[in-house]
Amino acid sequence: MSRDISDVTRARHGRPVHHWRRNVVELAAVLSAVAVAEAVATLNGHGHGHGPGAPALLLTSAALLVTTAGFHLWRTRRQGHAPPTSDTGARPRSEAQAGPSDQPRETTATVSEEGALWRMRTTVRDEPGSLAALCMALAELRVDILSLQTHPLAEGTVDEFLLRAPGGLAAADLTRAVSAAGGDGTWIERADAHDLVDAPTRVLGLATRTALDAAELPLALRQLLGRCTIRSLPAVPAVGSRRPEPVPVEGALEDTVMRLRAPEGGVITVERPYLPFTPTEFARARALVELDARLGPRVPRGQDVLTLPKGNDITVHRADAGDLQAAKEMHERCSARTLGMRYHGPIGDADRYLNHLLSPRFGRTLAVRTASGRVVGLGHLLWDGDETEIALLVEDAWQRCGIGGELLRRLVAMAVEARCASVYAVTQASNTGMVAAMRGLGLPLDYQIEEGTLVITARLDAPRDEQAPERLSNARELGTA
Repeated sequence: MSRDISDVTRARHGRPVHHWRRNVVELAAVLSAVAVAEAVATLNGHGHGHGPGAPALLLTSAALLVTTAGFHLWRTRRQGHAPPTSDTGARPRSEAQAGPSDQPRETTATVSEEGALWRMRTTVRDEPGSLAALCMALAELRVDILSLQTHPLAEGTVDEFLLRAPGGLAAADLTRAVSAAGGDGTWIERADAHDLVDAPTRVLGLATRTALDAAELPLALRQLLGRCTIRSLPAVPAVGSRRPEPVPVEGALEDTVMRLRAPEGGVITVERPYLPFTPTEFARARALVELDARLGPRVPRGQDVLTLPKGNDITVHRADAGDLQAAKEMHERCSARTLGMRYHGPIGDADRYLNHLLSPRFGRTLAVRTASGRVVGLGHLLWDGDETEIALLVEDAWQRCGIGGELLRRLVAMAVEARCASVYAVTQASNTGMVAAMRGLGLPLDYQIEEGTLVITARLDAPRDEQAPERLSNARELGTA
């Protein structure tokens, strides 16, 4: 067993495992022993008719074998200390590298210096040697294991790897090798630089962000658990919504779905159809939600004072339930047309949405106040499952002043900071102000008509125009404070 672990370690660091030199030396020793025995037998008169030259021939063969092994060892060490010959600076590879079956495998294309990052999970038997066999299979493919997490199960263990593989190695090659080494239910996806942070550091960072801002909880859960869909259902449903089913205090885990009791009494549902949750992940998510519940509602305090093109000074700040009354008063000053384009329903229900919109549990809200303290604009960034919605409302008397564009840029900056791939806005084709504000972002836009409404989607992971990064960076500080 100790020899197997040593072989795994040597192969991981690019040193091929050669057993044949040891075999050659052992064979030379055997030939020498036979030669000595033959010589003694001849001197005593008990020879077997091999002739007087047989011992000399055996000793010569042994010497040749030892010389060959020594020359190969010298040549290997000299090549190992030679400088790289390729322009990429990659470490030179051996001409023939044998695996466990002693059959040389085909070498792949030249490996880039960085390689490709992969996140991989597989279930192995909980017995000695199973992990060593898995590591050996990865080493044969020249795959470097950057980190490893274990998730114990009732039967077996889920091992989660962060791997750096040769650039030309396909995911199918990795999964085949892992399956042959005893891995079961293997799942793999491309990783990025954010995954290089070790698990304890990442969890502490997410806990810190959650402690500073209640709106971070859904984002923290998504970054903690990977690609998943998170939905928050309030205890008192909004208009047209159903009341969520009760969940135990300790939560509930059912294969690919976990349900947690939200701090305000609702339910947080996390779903990941492609990969079952482990008890370890469930415990981490539950601890994060419990931390959020103990800290209570909170938003970061900070504000920016801006001067509009017409010379008016406004203040932009993060809003919460404390701004509810001022937001209702703004509704009263808005026309029916303005409220209708924002809420797409009966005007009388507009106030009932505010409790949901101003709660940091469901997203982030920015409020615009005048010098006299009136709220004249609201901008919402709402977590909608695995999508993100942007919504704006500007009081009639303050429209066409640049408030909508300012709010929209800040909301998009917050979405970029939250690593959202896109944001969408639901409006009407007649709402030319909203359409113009979305176009002013300088981002690729998709337009769709759904049931008489216009849905504009802005892709955040695509290249922007030259002015867009500067416009977004100006709004980043307040959005992430």
